[in-house]
Amino acid sequence: MMWTVQIRSNLTIRQLVDSITTSGKMSRQDHLRLTSAILSDNEITEEERRQINRTFDYIQTGRLKLVD
Repeated sequence: MMWTVQIRSNLTIRQLVDSITTSGKMSRQDHLRLTSAILSDNEITEEERRQINRTFDYIQTGRLKLVD
């Protein structure tokens, strides 16, 4: 059974990714949250995994900034 992983105070992965891509910035804390979620393996859906990977790709290509 799959369920939506709550990242912080009722914020889902989708909401967090949407917030990050809208702002163009990702905090190191958000990076850690997404990394932890993706490494938890069985706790996220394939769609959530794709969203997280896309966000990490955006950092590598310069579309997102990693900020403190």
